[in-house]
Amino acid sequence: MSAAENGTNQKPPPEYAVVLDNVKKSFDEKEFVLKGIDLKIPKGSLTSIIGFSGTGKSVLLKHMLGLYRPTSGSVKILGKDLDLFDNDALTIFRCNFGVLFQSAALFDDMTVFENVCFPIEEHRRHLSKGQVEVIALEKLKMVGLDPKHNHKLPSQISGGMQKRTGLARALALDPEILIYDEPTTGLDPILTEMVDNLIVETHQARPGTTSIMVSHDLHAAFRIADFVVMLDAGKVLLSGTAEDFYKSELELVRKFVDKGIKH
Repeated sequence: MSAAENGTNQKPPPEYAVVLDNVKKSFDEKEFVLKGIDLKIPKGSLTSIIGFSGTGKSVLLKHMLGLYRPTSGSVKILGKDLDLFDNDALTIFRCNFGVLFQSAALFDDMTVFENVCFPIEEHRRHLSKGQVEVIALEKLKMVGLDPKHNHKLPSQISGGMQKRTGLARALALDPEILIYDEPTTGLDPILTEMVDNLIVETHQARPGTTSIMVSHDLHAAFRIADFVVMLDAGKVLLSGTAEDFYKSELELVRKFVDKGIKH
């Protein structure tokens, strides 16, 4: 066993889970969607990225996941420059991420239990069927889903249960970074609060995990996030704590703080 494998002579973990340095992105070499993003997300934090539709949130998220490569600038995740990875290496590296999509994105023809088992079977092929099932049951328990629903199809459970299932699947590989992509869009106030609380509970139960919530909901961001990043027209308008936003004199920030962001 090498020194790196047995834990000696290892470098300390990076201070930041995500570092974007002057990231610009153009799809037509004329107009830039991202116009020089500088962003550092502390490791272990719960950070919310907010802004109106069309401000670059989704494009920024896809850069973090290595789905897009920047036109210029660099994206470093867990200390690794994604531009140095080929596509195969990126696919492996993405196992460091767990993503809860807006729609939960469950496989319709798989049961709740099978949906959670799927990523483990795909990426942990050395595990036995029994080991995979133990991990899946653990994740479903972690998100508070009653075991009586494990063998139901997604169409047979409520929207809230689908969100819990999607989160259990996102947790399946014990990712270092959890991303929530517009997790409460289209939900009623009661379900929105449930999802927000679930995000906080999951973050607190996994010390060291970096949670990133991409949202248009300023109120939720202030309520649950350690740090908030506001995008506007492909740039970071402001980043900091809720208090920093309340103190800001920027006109657009003041408008959002006073009225909240409407989708």
